[in-house]
Amino acid sequence: MLAGQLALMVAAAFAGAAIYINVAEQPARLQLDDRALLSEWKPAYRRGTAMQAPLAIVGFLLGTLAAWQTGGMLWLAGAIVMALNMPYTFLVVMPTNNRLMATDHGGATPDVRMLVEAWGRLHAVRSAFGVAAALIFLMASL
Repeated sequence: MLAGQLALMVAAAFAGAAIYINVAEQPARLQLDDRALLSEWKPAYRRGTAMQAPLAIVGFLLGTLAAWQTGGMLWLAGAIVMALNMPYTFLVVMPTNNRLMATDHGGATPDVRMLVEAWGRLHAVRSAFGVAAALIFLMASL
């Protein structure tokens, strides 16, 4: 079941990257002053999006393929959890992302810090989706 094993690997990579952001990158970023905080967050967000969005899509597609090949509902459940990252990001996280991206570096204030802190809490849900999908794919593969 190659598609399923690949889905598990992709979900684990997504989860690992998302957790890294929450436990290493975000705490380090919050040690910076407000202007540097915003200056670091913007390119990190763009690069993270370029990595994590394709992982979420590929994990969904591979999990769906594994479900189709095996008829296993756990594969489909894992695929759906991977896919939940997309509407969650667009509907819940994106307003915060847009406010931060629209803020000029010179306009960084304590409000920006509060937004980045809120963003970190919102991003933690994406980490949870990744871990949940990886665990579901693992159960499906056993």
